[in-house]
Amino acid sequence: MELSSFFPTFCSPDLLLFIAPLWIAVVVGVLVGWVWRPSWARDDKLFTFFNNNLPRPAATTTTTTTVPSFESRQVYKEKSGFVTGDDFRHLWNLVEVKDGGPAWIQMMDRSTTTFSYQAWRRDPHDGPPQYRSRTVFEDATPEMVRDFFWDDDFRSNWDDMLLFSSTLEACKDTGTMVVQWVRKFPFFCSDREYIIGRRIWDAGRVFYCVTKGVQYPAVPRQSKPRRVDLYYSSWCIRAVESKRGDGEMTSCEVLLFHHEDMGIPWEIAKLGVRQGMWGAVKKIEPGLRAYQRAKAAGAGLSPSAIMAQINTKVSVEEFMNERDSTGEVAGDEKPSSGKNIPKMLVVGGAIALACTLDKGLLTKAVIFGVARRFARMGKRM
Repeated sequence: MELSSFFPTFCSPDLLLFIAPLWIAVVVGVLVGWVWRPSWARDDKLFTFFNNNLPRPAATTTTTTTVPSFESRQVYKEKSGFVTGDDFRHLWNLVEVKDGGPAWIQMMDRSTTTFSYQAWRRDPHDGPPQYRSRTVFEDATPEMVRDFFWDDDFRSNWDDMLLFSSTLEACKDTGTMVVQWVRKFPFFCSDREYIIGRRIWDAGRVFYCVTKGVQYPAVPRQSKPRRVDLYYSSWCIRAVESKRGDGEMTSCEVLLFHHEDMGIPWEIAKLGVRQGMWGAVKKIEPGLRAYQRAKAAGAGLSPSAIMAQINTKVSVEEFMNERDSTGEVAGDEKPSSGKNIPKMLVVGGAIALACTLDKGLLTKAVIFGVARRFARMGKRM
């Protein structure tokens, strides 16, 4: 389904050795700040920082999910919209670079013989970092790639971060789904839970696939895993010409737009994404090839892959000319975490870490460099 695996991932196990020292620096900084806290620092603010950023013990009680009546679900869906035409408009504007956001800064350009990958990032003034990528798979159809990313049952074969998935609702008319995911995070963070609404629009074999975090009272929050509210991961899938130069439209292009607020300082998340991006992306292509082989051998479609084939047919030109739009709604949420980390805590932690963990100048330069970046961030993380 959603392509968060393109950007996971400072959560990848390969990055534990890279991220753990930075996280330790923050923890040490908190302790230093607590000892020498200024008079304006209140206890409740510091404990709020701990509660929002450190792992919590596993809950000892089991919460029973109460499913609301059909009538209440209908009223709630009409109110929340889950995934609507405005979400399609927003994704279309992103694809056409007409959303009015900041300019994209290229991060990566890599390729193999069977696929190519490019990635960009931008930093809005009021939210977490946003990522855009373009992946081209050779010898793949848009329909196959669409089903592959929507297939939660098969995803566990290639996405080792996915611990649990469940379909909460599925509309056979529009193809709209609400799914629950639990994703594995490193040992110093609790795992994360996602309640995701998703839907596909078909503009003549150009598939606009929207997935985003939605509110779903039928699944109560728990202390662990921690729920991620701000989540957006949507893409456009279409056929493109093969890089073999034979003029055949036998390749498939995936344009992805992704951002989320995982409850981790955004600058640390950006460092992790940069370090782990290529390693995570390389795992996707073998998964797609295994999926193609399975389908060629006659493997049936899973329930989620069947839902991927229920699309809303649309003419982009007619749709975008409609005047009843209420405006773009996706990605407007303003996250609360990741901002305003006190300078003393970060710098103090960096100093303690640099002086105790490593004598090398390079390691110290990296740690102090991160600390200086945090100190200059202000409200823009």
